[in-house]
Amino acid sequence: MSTSPATSVSDSRYFQPNFLEKVKIIVHLTGLRHKNTVLEKCILASKKNRRISLIKTRATKREQHCNIEHLKDRNQQNWVHFVGVGGCGLSALALIAVKQGFEVSGSDRKWSSFMDGLQQAGVRLHIGHSTLNIQSENGSRFPNCIVVSSAISEDNAEVLHAKSIGIPVYKRDYWLAKLTENHKLIAVSGTHGKSTTSALLAYVLKSMGDDLMAVVGAYVSQFPGGNVIWGDGPHFVLEADEYDGCFLGLSPYIAVLTNVEWEHVDFFQDEEAVKTFFRRFLKRIRVGGHLIICGDDVGARSLLDYTSEGSKPEHASGTMLVTSSDVDGYNIITYGISSTNEWHASSICPNSKGGSDYVLCHKGQPLANISLQIPGAHNVLNSLAVIATVTVLLQGQRQVHELINSLKLHLLDFIGLSRRFERIGKIHRCHIYDDYAHHPTEVYFVLQAARQRFPSMRLVVVFQPHTYSRLAALKDDFAVALSHADHVVVTAVYSVREAGPRNVCGKDLATSIISSPSEYIPSLDDVVDKLALEICKDPLREIVILTLGAGDVNTVGPKLLHELQKRLCIT
Repeated sequence: MSTSPATSVSDSRYFQPNFLEKVKIIVHLTGLRHKNTVLEKCILASKKNRRISLIKTRATKREQHCNIEHLKDRNQQNWVHFVGVGGCGLSALALIAVKQGFEVSGSDRKWSSFMDGLQQAGVRLHIGHSTLNIQSENGSRFPNCIVVSSAISEDNAEVLHAKSIGIPVYKRDYWLAKLTENHKLIAVSGTHGKSTTSALLAYVLKSMGDDLMAVVGAYVSQFPGGNVIWGDGPHFVLEADEYDGCFLGLSPYIAVLTNVEWEHVDFFQDEEAVKTFFRRFLKRIRVGGHLIICGDDVGARSLLDYTSEGSKPEHASGTMLVTSSDVDGYNIITYGISSTNEWHASSICPNSKGGSDYVLCHKGQPLANISLQIPGAHNVLNSLAVIATVTVLLQGQRQVHELINSLKLHLLDFIGLSRRFERIGKIHRCHIYDDYAHHPTEVYFVLQAARQRFPSMRLVVVFQPHTYSRLAALKDDFAVALSHADHVVVTAVYSVREAGPRNVCGKDLATSIISSPSEYIPSLDDVVDKLALEICKDPLREIVILTLGAGDVNTVGPKLLHELQKRLCIT
């Protein structure tokens, strides 16, 4: 995979399939304004002859750009197959496809918790990738199209077979672009904080009566659809992922930018490559739209000098207007802790709910006292992004003070996401938490959040590095971030996108942590045994166990809790 910042992803939406002989393929991808509108119907297959003949011709330019035509034959339900359906991103799209009336199937290499909800919704699921997954039992019928996640390679068996028989294969970014194009899209982007910010925004809007659509890249217990909200209204809240250029096909009315730094080092060769993609994303904002950006973040703020062609944006009280040959104009609204931002927080302090209280200010003027259940300074920033976005969306409908009073209640009610400082359990005085943090900045912030909630307790971190490339590039930064724990256990590297050994491992990170005691225990089961033994020596000692990583380290917490209950004879 190229890591050049000039890499074009415009062709990634469509894997150039062959097409059916005698039957013109008609691609139907429409927006979602109502539940009875489908994302539609990607191939019109011949009903007269079930034996499909093929010719190896490429899609015409018109077909590649998906001009919309209505099906003439609606007698047979259209079938969409999702490859990599167990991931948080594709599982949401599969669930939406069910709601739209598609017949839906999907495959993944192993079962995930997201697949539980899909199974309940009637999705036909397969473990493992096989050509048999994309044909009916008698081999006479195939999916109308296939949608693949960014983690799926082009040599996947199902992808190759689909292309060989003329089934269109779409990547997730293109499917998302067509799904959202007829909505007023609020795309939440940034290196960190996308999931929490988009989930909090969608939760608040829904609680305020907005009949929106939302797709978030994590499980949200307060969403009826897990990581999806299904509604009929014009607003669509989407966690917009930069990996593989996935967000570059979107056309947001509002773009939220939380921060920008080097991440996904297997795709981006350096921080400048990351910024190049984010600059391209900002050019996708609709004319008359809005950019809501964290003015405290150096990486995000640096993009403002590049959004216009040949000139810098004009600053005025935290609100700026960008004009260029690409963008006639969109508003820029800043938020942050600093009072130089239009929306900012002051007097931040911990509260009795384990979260933060702060005074919300607008253009230097205090407006309200805000309370959050979710801990950490990073979540104060996430809530400010939500407040700025909601006021932009709804200020024409309600007065600002009325909006803020309503916002206050719903911000406080939000309890967070799965794997975001998630409480696994407690036994005696041992508290067990889990977080998805897999970048040094995320590790630092979640450790600060743990210190905020448990200021006097011993903090033991179990960190599972995610991908060799990230560990190699950021090892020293990880060592600094993890040094804020009292004890660190580093496990073997979890890597699903990279094959073969690398010249770095978890042991290298463990030995790099100077300021705190650390050890390397490759096996997660051995980690559980070691921790259980240590805790049982002094079961009344106050201690916090925090597991971190984007892999399967989240299995440690529940196993440890079970083991402690067994050894301490607690039922």
